[in-house]
Amino acid sequence: MDIGPNAMAHLAAGIGAGLAVIGGGAGIGKLAASAMDGTARQPQSANDIRTSMIIAAALIEGVTLFALVICILLVLLKA
Repeated sequence: MDIGPNAMAHLAAGIGAGLAVIGGGAGIGKLAASAMDGTARQPQSANDIRTSMIIAAALIEGVTLFALVICILLVLLKA
């Protein structure tokens, strides 16, 4: 069975996309856990913590989306 370069590009892009999503999910999970812990310790600063959490989550999702776009582009340019 011969594995061509297109198959290897698709495999690499799939693995890269999977790692990007896992990393993004882990980052947002850790962020949310820390925000909940901070809110439990300091309930009066819940609004500030929520605002910071939303900004950080948006940045994490932006990086994850960028990584997914790069993986898709690598497959499209290789094919």
